[in-house]
Amino acid sequence: MTFSIVGHGHDARGEAAWGVAVASKFLAVGNAVPAAVAGVGALATQADANVAWKGIGLSLLDEGATASVAVQRMIEEDDKRDHRQLGMVDGEGGAATYTGTACLDWAGGLAEDGPEGGGGVAIQGNVLAGPEVVDEMKRAWDAAAGEPLGRRLLAALAAGDAAGGDRRGRQSAALLVVSDGAGYAGLDDVAVDLRVDDHPDPVSELGRLLDLNDFYLTASTEDEKVPVTAELAAELDERARAAGHRDLAAWVGTENYEMRVAEDGSWIDRKVLDLLRGQH
Repeated sequence: MTFSIVGHGHDARGEAAWGVAVASKFLAVGNAVPAAVAGVGALATQADANVAWKGIGLSLLDEGATASVAVQRMIEEDDKRDHRQLGMVDGEGGAATYTGTACLDWAGGLAEDGPEGGGGVAIQGNVLAGPEVVDEMKRAWDAAAGEPLGRRLLAALAAGDAAGGDRRGRQSAALLVVSDGAGYAGLDDVAVDLRVDDHPDPVSELGRLLDLNDFYLTASTEDEKVPVTAELAAELDERARAAGHRDLAAWVGTENYEMRVAEDGSWIDRKVLDLLRGQH
């Protein structure tokens, strides 16, 4: 009842990243299917999903198991394995996928290890329009090589959706990407954690949310940072006061631009600077 892609790549900073994109005719699929920990790996559990596999799988990977070994151990110990589906990528980019024989047609997947240093991918789905869903997802994944992982996963998910996706229809989608230090203020590993729980076009809505996430919740790259001189600092405070705020820091906090302005005031993101100047 679901199609997903689990992958290893890099984030906008060039740091190693792991993630999952998933869509389904199922309410809040992001609550059940994806799991990931930076440096450890990522997985998707679906069909008659065994949600306990999320913790079990990540623990096996953390203990040193490869994706293929972890998947084999998990299905051997589950007496409902014929009804399960699982995709996994380990910390080194190794990939594995499993589809139980009792999963509803069309059901299947593919897995491909990445080159040394990352790039592994596992794609799987059940109750799909046909095998072309998985094929188109792989084609889009390959075509997006070099893109940040979140964008690459979303491109593959959109391609699967366009190829027919879940043959019962659309309802929800989710995207989870982790990378060391990529979270809010750099304090955790969650680079992207977006869920569209109930929507007529959830994959497109997920794309809109990713655009917002990239702006509000992703740290500026070095190329996006504008050094703040004494003259620019005076301008920024003046413009912030003209917008009704005490100073630039108050404007930044009100507009939720904390990830795009240096805490010590030494730089400001080019897009944020343009927004502030554009207000007046």
